[in-house]
Amino acid sequence: MLVFAIGVIANRSPVASALSLVVSFLALAGLYVSLDAFFLGAIQVLVYGGAVMVLFLFIIMLLDLKAERMRKVNSAAVLGGLVVILLFVKILFDVSYGFQGGVAQFPALTQTPQGDAWYIGMTLFRQYNLPLQVVGTLILVASIGVVILSKRELK
Repeated sequence: MLVFAIGVIANRSPVASALSLVVSFLALAGLYVSLDAFFLGAIQVLVYGGAVMVLFLFIIMLLDLKAERMRKVNSAAVLGGLVVILLFVKILFDVSYGFQGGVAQFPALTQTPQGDAWYIGMTLFRQYNLPLQVVGTLILVASIGVVILSKRELK
């Protein structure tokens, strides 16, 4: 999974990056299945491996890739990206080494007659309804923006 995640960043071709992301999503689904979270593994394949990647590939196909290849490297953007990467690595090490081990006791999962899918759905729509709606709206706005930008005529 990590090799293909690096491939998402390292590939120059957006289509190759998207395909690396699909394999990374599938590997994450395999990780969920190995942790006995079968429902999350199936949802990972269906939602991320299927629907989201179709949306990404649709947006990639709408972009003008020839114009992107002719663009020069923006040194300020590269410097900003390196700063963000360094800050992320610092935070990752702070969290990793500041963790005192898994000593917290969690209550056992209760078996409900409705099943895991019902419990996850109720949790999503009761506790996380607003973030779910915000993410859906952001994806819709981004898709509409890409369509509008791709139809723009250059003078």
